[in-house]
Amino acid sequence: MKNHLVAALAYEGLCTFEFGCVTEVFALHRPELQTDWYQFAVCSLTPYHMRAAGGLRIQCEHDLSLLARADSIVIPGWQGVEVPVPIELTEALRAAAARGARIASICSGVFVLAAAGLLNGKTATTHWRYAAELQRQFPAIRVNQNVLYVDEGNIVTSAGSAAGIDMLLHLVRKDHGDRIANLVARRMVVSGHRDGGQAQYLPRPVLPAGSGGLQVLMQQIRAEPGQSYPLAKMARIAAVSIRTLQRQFTDSTGMSPGVWLTRERIASACELLEETALPLAHIAAHCGFGSEESMRHHFRLSLHCSPSRYRRQFGLMNKLESDNEDTLETMSTLR
Repeated sequence: MKNHLVAALAYEGLCTFEFGCVTEVFALHRPELQTDWYQFAVCSLTPYHMRAAGGLRIQCEHDLSLLARADSIVIPGWQGVEVPVPIELTEALRAAAARGARIASICSGVFVLAAAGLLNGKTATTHWRYAAELQRQFPAIRVNQNVLYVDEGNIVTSAGSAAGIDMLLHLVRKDHGDRIANLVARRMVVSGHRDGGQAQYLPRPVLPAGSGGLQVLMQQIRAEPGQSYPLAKMARIAAVSIRTLQRQFTDSTGMSPGVWLTRERIASACELLEETALPLAHIAAHCGFGSEESMRHHFRLSLHCSPSRYRRQFGLMNKLESDNEDTLETMSTLR
């Protein structure tokens, strides 16, 4: 990995968070790692001043010729999903890919890779808000909106902003191994490893506006998710026929009653995993899964991770315990 050059692209309207993540991972001096770290440089279509998100102005030292000698190239977002990508940039990326450079994108940066034709016939991801538009514009891509990042060898794409950190740490892990990647993650105070296949986001089912029978049913389910809710019982609570219930659910939520119920139970379980130290069996029963195994099954299907892993990554109690352990370790060192 000695002299491995990472080139980041800057552009008008630069996404500063995504760019900052790339800089944090690859540009910082890291003598504590005791290993050959990356070289880092920034290039742009023009050397002149550009505006970045947040009112900043930036100026790059390098133009696109830097891409001709970069070992890795990162596209930290893009100006907009409908903004055309200049041909000189797509040609430079195609040439870099042809000689074996690794090219990665964060969030909307995938549209740059797609415009260059680097994703045709491949699987890619982006922020869930942009997935449908990516598929519409580039039907030759297999778009997976339900993962954090996709590694297709020398082409790697990631979802929204924070998922870019997971992808960047994944690249470090490939280059330097688990130990180094975990040390970098620890310095950044982020999770050392989230699998690329973990779901981006599972929004809690929304209660539609109004005060009719469907709203009464949904509010009861949200308050008491552990009860049994066969279709006949749901229709009775909503004071409608089963057929009307199914139609109203589809019209209001885009889901069947069963899918909505499962999503609600998962969301309730996530809240308890995040905010409490309750045993998994208790959470499974409270949220209506019946057993830990059933809850694990639904978590894997929807979130692509287990309840235990979800708690390790997002649980407040685990974070407090980890902080306490770090504090005790620091105090021990000081003694």
